[in-house]
Amino acid sequence: MKKIVKAAALVICTAFVLAGCSKNAKKDYILATGGTGGTYYPFGGAIANIWNTKIENMNVTAQATGASAENLRLINKGEAEYAIVQNDVMDYAYNGKDLFAGEKLENIMTIGTLYPEVVQIAVSKDSGIKSVADFRGKRISVGDAGSGVEFNAKQILEGYGLTFDDIKKSNLSFKESAEGIQNGTLDGCFVTAGVPNAALQELAFSAGLVLVPVDSVAAEKICKKYNYYTVTSIPGGTYKGTDSDTAALAIKATLAVNAKLDEEIVYQMTKALFENLDSLAAAHAKGKEVSAKAAVTGVSVPFHPGAKKYFTEIGLK
Repeated sequence: MKKIVKAAALVICTAFVLAGCSKNAKKDYILATGGTGGTYYPFGGAIANIWNTKIENMNVTAQATGASAENLRLINKGEAEYAIVQNDVMDYAYNGKDLFAGEKLENIMTIGTLYPEVVQIAVSKDSGIKSVADFRGKRISVGDAGSGVEFNAKQILEGYGLTFDDIKKSNLSFKESAEGIQNGTLDGCFVTAGVPNAALQELAFSAGLVLVPVDSVAAEKICKKYNYYTVTSIPGGTYKGTDSDTAALAIKATLAVNAKLDEEIVYQMTKALFENLDSLAAAHAKGKEVSAKAAVTGVSVPFHPGAKKYFTEIGLK
């Protein structure tokens, strides 16, 4: 009788173990995004919906956060499995520099880049500025102090042989920067954001603006030193009065992942996302800018093995 009971217990325990290892087990994950009023949060919701509907027993929750820097710390601590972040901020975190000086986060990897966030350089019509080289001695806002925008501005100025000491620097939000150009207290500003940006749109309608290009020589120098940048252009007509395309640099919104996550799971999620981009585009306008081919560009932090497996499978890695 004891042997029968032991045998039955063994069968039950084995069943529980197998159930725990089953591919049908529910998978619960957090996708860290950004503030509810920004782009990352609804875009992350669209990604989570694809994963939840295309992968069996998947349950991904898009969580509102303070965006890139916070997201990377959440992933590193295992408090989120996935996150949308700027690729330049991710580079700082992985290498322990700039925003993350003395704080190297090693538990983060890349799935792929998503869409460009363009470094838009706007100046007043009366400033006479034609090039970033003309910024010497000018009143320029470089974004909030300690922000990714501030580092973008620093790096682009560097491409022209300038530093913050060469300009009259202000640290203002996008809205405050646009208002400063409009009321004459600023000559120009840096705005790193998706195109078009609401603050610049308002400025273009109210007072007008000029977009300053990043020329090919400076762009090559900057991209060579900081490999998370990509070359792009701001289409003519994006802002009122800007009829021609403007050469620019962009960093990219990027899908980051916890390095310890299972390779097969990450493979499935990468595959599901990039094979359902039509659904992503239908759910959010930025989805139209995402492609598998572009997803492997602007990457300076290693790909997760699961993501690399998928991109290799389709001939991109």
